[in-house]
Amino acid sequence: MGLTMRKLAGGARVPHRKWTSEAAIVKMGVPARVIIPMVQHIGAPCEPIVKKGDTVLVGQILGDTGQYVSAPIHSSVSGTVANVGQMLYPGGGRVTSVEIATDGLQRPHESVRPQTYADKKDFLGLVRASGLVGLGGAGFPGHVKLNPPPGASIDCLIVNGAECEPYITSDYRFILENARSIVSGIKLLQSVLGIPKTYVGIEDNKPAAIKLMEEMTADDRNIEIVTLRSLYPQGAEKMLIYSCTGRRVPPGKLPADVGAVVMNVNSVSLIAEFMETGMPLVKKIVTVSGNAVKKPMNLEVVIGTPLRDVFAFCGGFTTTPEKILMGGPMMGIAQFSLDVPVIKNTNAALAFDVKDAKPAPETGCIRCGKCVDNCPMQLLPLFINSAAVKGDAERLKRFHVMDCIECGTCVYNCPAKRRIVQSARLGKDILRNLAAAEKKGGRANA
Repeated sequence: MGLTMRKLAGGARVPHRKWTSEAAIVKMGVPARVIIPMVQHIGAPCEPIVKKGDTVLVGQILGDTGQYVSAPIHSSVSGTVANVGQMLYPGGGRVTSVEIATDGLQRPHESVRPQTYADKKDFLGLVRASGLVGLGGAGFPGHVKLNPPPGASIDCLIVNGAECEPYITSDYRFILENARSIVSGIKLLQSVLGIPKTYVGIEDNKPAAIKLMEEMTADDRNIEIVTLRSLYPQGAEKMLIYSCTGRRVPPGKLPADVGAVVMNVNSVSLIAEFMETGMPLVKKIVTVSGNAVKKPMNLEVVIGTPLRDVFAFCGGFTTTPEKILMGGPMMGIAQFSLDVPVIKNTNAALAFDVKDAKPAPETGCIRCGKCVDNCPMQLLPLFINSAAVKGDAERLKRFHVMDCIECGTCVYNCPAKRRIVQSARLGKDILRNLAAAEKKGGRANA
């Protein structure tokens, strides 16, 4: 069944540049080596449980932790552990990682087998065992997301197929090529968790995906396919909840507080696949694009594959790239090395020449109000910018900097090209450091 969405406040009409929308997913194969970071999610990092020289198999656990907000990390290949130590990380800096010299055989671990569960608790335990984290970018552990805190009750599942950033088409191709497993995952979650209603949100620039999902769910009244306006950041969690249900998530609250849980199309499919086969999260669909890439493609990549190998598989570069991003141009993270690996929440690898990468010069704020008019969170970005630059913690709190989703809509619409997202991140760090200092001082005085 189909449903038309509610109008999203604010946002930006970004160019689509979905050059790979007709590029079917290609399996890249196994590189000579992979690097598996022990940090691939929000929450506690994992501790490696393998050492140099160990033989590992596909699906074998490489690292885990006893912390609840975390998820185990598995080997995406079979081979030999070449090193365990600090290595380059896509988010910046170095983190504990496991480097594996692959054998090309892709032998599965004995734990990779169909899974069974007796109740909801068992099921959530298996979701954790799968290593699932948010695959749309945030990396929030799946078992935590599906287990709301006491007092919260989930009555709707919202499946994110919006994919609103320019260039990226990995989710779109996944829908076209894996619709059946997406629907299986939805029905499984509805049945086990007692969720009565599901909304699947897809932007209207993907008519083929909308049509296919409507056909696949035509006989199910409990699943609605919602046609979303092509307006960035339509796929942001709070925006998607409002567009599909009309519910607004209050500042500082989570989707569960309004009875919703949001999952990416890949996430619900992985749950169904894991229950059927026991293969955990060891691969990602990645869009490789940008005007410096010789052959833009959608690839199925084993987690841990270095960006160098990913771009090489696509023919390399047409020119020396000026900027390389992991993720989209609005929220992606710039990379300074091709040695960083694809991780669980990597959905794109983009490369741009000087023409597309050179930032516009920043000039003084002219108080035009475009950042305010277009902020999807209805914040006051110009005041956040000013407060962060001045290091004014009280004003940062007053203007709710912690509610900024760092979507970049303000910067995109700003004629002065103020670095508002960077200042928002700075403002958040100011408040976090202040809170940590106060907590430390409180302990000292206790």
